[in-house]
Amino acid sequence: IPLAEETGLIIPIGEWVLRAACFDTVRWQQEFNLPLRVSVNLSALQIKQPNLIEVVKNALVDSGLDPETLDMEVTESINIKTIPNLIEILTQIRELGCKISIDDFGTGQSSLDYLKHFPADRIKIDQTFVRNIGIDPTDEAIVRATIDMAHNMHCEVIAEGVEIEDHLRFLRENDCEEMQGFLFCRPLPAATFENLLSERARLLAGE
Repeated sequence: IPLAEETGLIIPIGEWVLRAACFDTVRWQQEFNLPLRVSVNLSALQIKQPNLIEVVKNALVDSGLDPETLDMEVTESINIKTIPNLIEILTQIRELGCKISIDDFGTGQSSLDYLKHFPADRIKIDQTFVRNIGIDPTDEAIVRATIDMAHNMHCEVIAEGVEIEDHLRFLRENDCEEMQGFLFCRPLPAATFENLLSERARLLAGE
């Protein structure tokens, strides 16, 4: 990814990833009758491209994906110092009906005043803190505080790096809405994920 950003190839790669994600999600929603949601990362270079809104809109229209099922993720380290019109761009993406998630939260340098104005729907707690649940009380306190802050800002919370039952138990007890990590599934190629959905459908049909 750093090399793609350095060479500018992240622009065409990012558009291909977005379109592929939208088309795959629509196909899976229809084939398996599931309310699936998909998240796609945006790099700083993509956000700077002048036709980003048009690219997102075309991907939605061409695929037929409901915008509310598309999350666009930006890392906390991306800020208005490097992209002066960042908030305006993300607001326009939200106006398309998409959701905005702040990825890797807790690892950047954002101020609370900056976050207050950030048009986010979800905050993703970085795995650095989640993996220390049950080990480091300080990280546990950070996770609790982040969940409380996000809820007070009317944002949902996603915890990254959930690997053991203790992580799951702690996060549930502290009202974290969503989680991702090896405890549930490792990253899968699209074809393998589709096979997993097919197997799920077969098992449910046999009940």
